[in-house]
Amino acid sequence: MDYGIDISHHNAVDDWAAVRGNNITFASMKLTEGRTWVDDAAGAHVAGARGAGIMTGGYHFARPGAIDPQVGHFAWWMGQHGLKEPGNMWPMLDMEDPEIPDPNAFIAEFVRLLRIATGVRGVLVYASLNWFQNIIDPNLWAGDDVLLWIARYNGDPGNPGWGHPRLALHQHSDAGQVPGIPGGVDRNATVGGYTRAAFTL
Repeated sequence: MDYGIDISHHNAVDDWAAVRGNNITFASMKLTEGRTWVDDAAGAHVAGARGAGIMTGGYHFARPGAIDPQVGHFAWWMGQHGLKEPGNMWPMLDMEDPEIPDPNAFIAEFVRLLRIATGVRGVLVYASLNWFQNIIDPNLWAGDDVLLWIARYNGDPGNPGWGHPRLALHQHSDAGQVPGIPGGVDRNATVGGYTRAAFTL
Protein backbone atom coordinates (compact mmCIF):
# COMPACT_ATOMS: atom_id res chain seq x y z
CA MET A 1 0.00 0.00 0.00
CA ASP A 2 1.23 3.47 -0.89
CA TYR A 3 0.25 6.61 1.02
CA GLY A 4 -0.26 10.17 -0.17
CA ILE A 5 -1.94 13.51 0.39
CA ASP A 6 -3.87 16.04 -1.64
CA ILE A 7 -3.56 19.69 -0.78
CA SER A 8 -4.56 23.21 -1.77
CA HIS A 9 -3.97 26.77 -0.60
CA HIS A 10 -5.87 25.79 2.56
CA ASN A 11 -2.84 23.73 3.64
CA ALA A 12 0.47 25.15 4.81
CA VAL A 13 3.49 22.87 4.63
CA ASP A 14 6.35 23.68 6.98
CA ASP A 15 8.67 20.76 6.26
CA TRP A 16 8.36 18.60 3.16
CA ALA A 17 11.18 16.34 4.32
CA ALA A 18 9.12 15.51 7.41
CA VAL A 19 6.12 14.78 5.19
CA ARG A 20 8.20 12.34 3.15
CA GLY A 21 9.54 10.85 6.37
CA ASN A 22 5.96 9.92 7.29
CA ASN A 23 5.91 7.53 4.31
CA ILE A 24 4.03 9.97 2.08
CA THR A 25 5.16 9.14 -1.46
CA PHE A 26 2.70 11.10 -3.64
CA ALA A 27 0.89 14.42 -3.46
CA SER A 28 -1.80 15.90 -5.70
CA MET A 29 -1.97 19.71 -5.64
CA LYS A 30 -5.00 21.81 -6.51
CA LEU A 31 -4.10 23.84 -9.60
CA THR A 32 -7.33 25.24 -10.99
CA GLU A 33 -11.07 25.58 -10.56
CA GLY A 34 -13.63 26.38 -13.24
CA ARG A 35 -12.43 28.51 -16.15
CA THR A 36 -10.27 31.14 -14.45
CA TRP A 37 -9.46 30.41 -10.80
CA VAL A 38 -5.86 29.49 -9.97
CA ASP A 39 -4.46 28.14 -6.70
CA ASP A 40 -1.57 30.48 -5.93
CA ALA A 41 0.01 27.99 -3.53
CA ALA A 42 0.44 25.29 -6.17
CA GLY A 43 3.91 26.34 -7.34
CA ALA A 44 5.43 26.22 -3.88
CA HIS A 45 3.66 22.95 -3.09
CA VAL A 46 4.91 21.26 -6.26
CA ALA A 47 8.47 22.49 -5.79
CA GLY A 48 8.55 21.52 -2.12
CA ALA A 49 7.21 18.04 -2.69
CA ARG A 50 9.59 17.39 -5.57
CA GLY A 51 12.50 18.59 -3.53
CA ALA A 52 11.67 15.99 -0.88
CA GLY A 53 11.32 13.16 -3.40
CA ILE A 54 7.52 13.01 -3.34
CA MET A 55 5.75 12.30 -6.65
CA THR A 56 3.65 15.29 -7.66
CA GLY A 57 0.40 15.70 -9.54
CA GLY A 58 -2.25 18.34 -10.11
CA TYR A 59 -6.04 18.45 -9.93
CA HIS A 60 -8.87 20.52 -11.32
CA PHE A 61 -12.07 21.30 -9.41
CA ALA A 62 -14.90 21.02 -11.93
CA ARG A 63 -17.58 23.70 -12.16
CA PRO A 64 -20.74 23.91 -14.29
CA GLY A 65 -20.43 25.44 -17.72
CA ALA A 66 -18.35 24.95 -20.82
CA ILE A 67 -15.81 22.14 -20.51
CA ASP A 68 -13.28 23.16 -23.15
CA PRO A 69 -12.12 26.36 -21.40
CA GLN A 70 -11.80 24.47 -18.11
CA VAL A 71 -9.61 21.87 -19.80
CA GLY A 72 -7.49 24.56 -21.45
CA HIS A 73 -7.07 26.38 -18.15
CA PHE A 74 -6.02 23.22 -16.31
CA ALA A 75 -3.75 21.98 -19.11
CA TRP A 76 -1.91 25.30 -19.24
CA TRP A 77 -1.17 25.25 -15.52
CA MET A 78 -0.13 21.61 -15.67
CA GLY A 79 2.47 22.74 -18.19
CA GLN A 80 3.58 25.65 -16.04
CA HIS A 81 4.32 23.26 -13.18
CA GLY A 82 5.93 20.55 -15.30
CA LEU A 83 3.16 18.07 -14.52
CA LYS A 84 2.87 16.59 -18.02
CA GLU A 85 6.30 14.98 -17.83
CA PRO A 86 7.11 11.34 -17.03
CA GLY A 87 7.42 10.59 -13.33
CA ASN A 88 4.48 12.74 -12.23
CA MET A 89 1.07 11.56 -11.08
CA TRP A 90 -1.82 11.35 -13.47
CA PRO A 91 -3.93 14.53 -13.42
CA MET A 92 -7.09 14.34 -11.32
CA LEU A 93 -10.59 15.67 -12.02
CA ASP A 94 -12.41 16.61 -8.80
CA MET A 95 -16.16 16.04 -9.16
CA GLU A 96 -18.07 17.60 -6.27
CA ASP A 97 -20.22 20.47 -7.58
CA PRO A 98 -23.90 19.40 -7.47
CA GLU A 99 -24.82 22.06 -10.04
CA ILE A 100 -23.06 20.24 -12.90
CA PRO A 101 -26.12 19.13 -14.92
CA ASP A 102 -24.84 15.85 -16.43
CA PRO A 103 -21.77 14.71 -14.50
CA ASN A 104 -21.22 11.53 -16.55
CA ALA A 105 -21.15 13.46 -19.81
CA PHE A 106 -18.93 16.12 -18.21
CA ILE A 107 -16.36 13.54 -17.10
CA ALA A 108 -16.26 11.77 -20.45
CA GLU A 109 -15.77 15.00 -22.39
CA PHE A 110 -13.25 16.42 -19.92
CA VAL A 111 -11.11 13.28 -20.18
CA ARG A 112 -11.31 13.30 -23.99
CA LEU A 113 -10.34 16.95 -24.28
CA LEU A 114 -7.61 16.76 -21.63
CA ARG A 115 -5.89 13.98 -23.54
CA ILE A 116 -5.92 16.12 -26.66
CA ALA A 117 -4.68 19.22 -24.82
CA THR A 118 -1.87 17.55 -22.86
CA GLY A 119 -0.92 14.33 -24.61
CA VAL A 120 -1.41 12.64 -21.23
CA ARG A 121 -3.58 9.51 -21.38
CA GLY A 122 -4.10 8.67 -17.71
CA VAL A 123 -6.72 10.53 -15.69
CA LEU A 124 -7.90 10.06 -12.09
CA VAL A 125 -11.54 10.87 -11.33
CA TYR A 126 -12.28 11.83 -7.72
CA ALA A 127 -15.71 11.82 -6.08
CA SER A 128 -17.41 10.95 -2.81
CA LEU A 129 -19.01 7.63 -1.93
CA ASN A 130 -22.43 9.23 -2.46
CA TRP A 131 -21.46 10.37 -5.96
CA PHE A 132 -20.16 6.96 -6.94
CA GLN A 133 -23.25 5.24 -5.55
CA ASN A 134 -25.96 7.64 -6.69
CA ILE A 135 -24.79 10.30 -9.16
CA ILE A 136 -22.12 8.96 -11.52
CA ASP A 137 -21.58 5.62 -13.25
CA PRO A 138 -17.91 4.83 -13.90
CA ASN A 139 -18.87 2.12 -16.38
CA LEU A 140 -19.92 4.90 -18.77
CA TRP A 141 -16.46 6.51 -18.94
CA ALA A 142 -13.85 4.63 -16.85
CA GLY A 143 -12.14 2.74 -19.66
CA ASP A 144 -8.43 2.23 -20.17
CA ASP A 145 -6.26 4.85 -18.51
CA VAL A 146 -8.99 6.14 -16.18
CA LEU A 147 -8.77 5.25 -12.50
CA LEU A 148 -11.12 6.13 -9.64
CA TRP A 149 -10.36 8.00 -6.43
CA ILE A 150 -13.03 7.81 -3.72
CA ALA A 151 -13.54 10.03 -0.68
CA ARG A 152 -14.89 8.15 2.31
CA TYR A 153 -13.71 9.24 5.74
CA ASN A 154 -13.93 5.94 7.56
CA GLY A 155 -10.39 5.92 8.95
CA ASP A 156 -9.65 2.58 7.28
CA PRO A 157 -6.98 3.31 4.65
CA GLY A 158 -7.46 1.42 1.41
CA ASN A 159 -10.82 -0.05 2.47
CA PRO A 160 -13.57 2.40 1.51
CA GLY A 161 -16.40 -0.11 1.65
CA TRP A 162 -17.23 0.34 -2.03
CA GLY A 163 -15.60 -1.44 -4.88
CA HIS A 164 -14.94 -1.15 -8.59
CA PRO A 165 -12.25 -2.83 -10.72
CA ARG A 166 -10.74 0.57 -11.50
CA LEU A 167 -10.81 1.96 -7.94
CA ALA A 168 -7.19 2.82 -7.14
CA LEU A 169 -7.24 5.47 -4.40
CA HIS A 170 -9.09 6.03 -1.14
CA GLN A 171 -9.18 9.42 0.58
CA HIS A 172 -9.78 8.05 4.06
CA SER A 173 -9.49 11.26 6.10
CA ASP A 174 -9.91 14.99 5.58
CA ALA A 175 -8.29 15.70 8.95
CA GLY A 176 -5.25 13.45 8.81
CA GLN A 177 -2.13 14.26 10.79
CA VAL A 178 1.18 14.43 8.91
CA PRO A 179 4.44 15.75 10.40
CA GLY A 180 5.44 18.94 8.62
CA ILE A 181 1.85 20.02 7.94
CA PRO A 182 0.09 22.04 10.65
CA GLY A 183 -3.53 21.04 11.20
CA GLY A 184 -5.47 18.41 9.32
CA VAL A 185 -4.81 17.30 5.76
CA ASP A 186 -6.48 14.96 3.26
CA ARG A 187 -4.80 11.56 3.51
CA ASN A 188 -4.99 8.88 0.84
CA ALA A 189 -4.03 5.24 0.37
CA THR A 190 -3.96 2.93 -2.60
CA VAL A 191 -6.65 0.27 -2.87
CA GLY A 192 -6.28 -3.47 -3.39
CA GLY A 193 -3.47 -4.43 -5.72
CA TYR A 194 -2.94 -0.88 -6.96
CA THR A 195 0.28 0.96 -6.17
CA ARG A 196 1.36 4.46 -7.12
CA ALA A 197 2.98 2.98 -10.24
CA ALA A 198 -0.53 2.51 -11.65
CA PHE A 199 -1.06 6.29 -11.84
CA THR A 200 2.48 7.42 -12.63
CA LEU A 201 3.08 9.07 -15.99
